[in-house]
Amino acid sequence: EVQLQASGGGLVRPGDSLRLSCTASGFTFGMYDMSWVRQVPGRGPESVSHITGGGVITYYADSVKGRFTISRDNAKTMLYLQMNSLKPEDTAMYYCVSGGNWGQGTLVTVSS
Repeated sequence: EVQLQASGGGLVRPGDSLRLSCTASGFTFGMYDMSWVRQVPGRGPESVSHITGGGVITYYADSVKGRFTISRDNAKTMLYLQMNSLKPEDTAMYYCVSGGNWGQGTLVTVSS
């Protein structure tokens, strides 16, 4: 059974940083691309960042480019999202996603 559990969210002020983590299990982690997707209530999901199985190729939404960094540790089956210079518009529930499987999200709230 595929299990994905995101953690690391919280309430921060604009300009602060957070590091999200995702613990993965139940599949051969290193063989799968992974994504971070965020969603605000009442709006559709937004793909924030994506990384290939080997970690060589990454993608970022224009809204987070230059501020967020995705990474993975295949030995530990962990996915990360380093979020710097956070803005109020980054407020959302963040999910790690792989192969159509969504884990439990972690809430990020950016507010002064």
